[in-house]
Amino acid sequence: MTQLPVLSHTDARGVLTITLNRPDKHNALDADLITMVLDILRDCSSNPEVRVVVLTGAGDSFSAGADLNWMQTAAAEENEESLEDALGLAELLSRFNRLSKPTLAAVNGPAYGGGLGLIASCDIAIASTTATFALSEVRLGLVPAIISPYVIEAMGKRAARRYFLSGEPLAAEPARMVGLVHEVVEPNQLQDAVSRQVSFLLKGGPDALRECKELIALVGGADESMAHTLERRTAEIIAHIRRSDEAREGINAFLEKRPADWAH
Repeated sequence: MTQLPVLSHTDARGVLTITLNRPDKHNALDADLITMVLDILRDCSSNPEVRVVVLTGAGDSFSAGADLNWMQTAAAEENEESLEDALGLAELLSRFNRLSKPTLAAVNGPAYGGGLGLIASCDIAIASTTATFALSEVRLGLVPAIISPYVIEAMGKRAARRYFLSGEPLAAEPARMVGLVHEVVEPNQLQDAVSRQVSFLLKGGPDALRECKELIALVGGADESMAHTLERRTAEIIAHIRRSDEAREGINAFLEKRPADWAH
């Protein structure tokens, strides 16, 4: 039986778990895996039953990044075909980054290159102490181009200068210190830590969570010249959302000391 490169499962709470499933290849990314994850993300984006998306890897690795055999084949293609391959990974990272649902990377083991890009494009990342990280592209004569917007946003330009250029590995705790992951736990505690974080996310109103993600993108990309525009826009956002059915339910639930109707 052919092994699917990606597994997905949505539980009764609306938590969609996507598992990169090429453990024999350390969950390396290739065209088939990327296409399959993209299809899953497109479906869940418009599915109101999906509340939270968790991304993890099968076996001992999270993802070794791009499959080098796939990269070698792409390098032999005409430029337009090679560009199409690269755009597939770019779309995958962008969709994770812009998804209207909260996303959480459960980093169960090593993550390199594109795998590190996937982590950086998720909203929250929790790593096992067994996880290691590396932007080792320069050692192959390559550059971390497609993942760079997300990784630089996560670790900052100063850290990126070091790790993009050196290609040196980071253990889990140093990765937390530079902002690549939010929390580091022992391997046998990873699932509990992920479940705890998911429980927090499920307490948030789905519309409010979506608006929060859009707000972060708006404010995080602003500069001083946009100060007046931001004052107006942020006021408009709260004026609109506090009149919504979801906000009314949330406030009433708090005052009545009961869970909101969306909370699990």
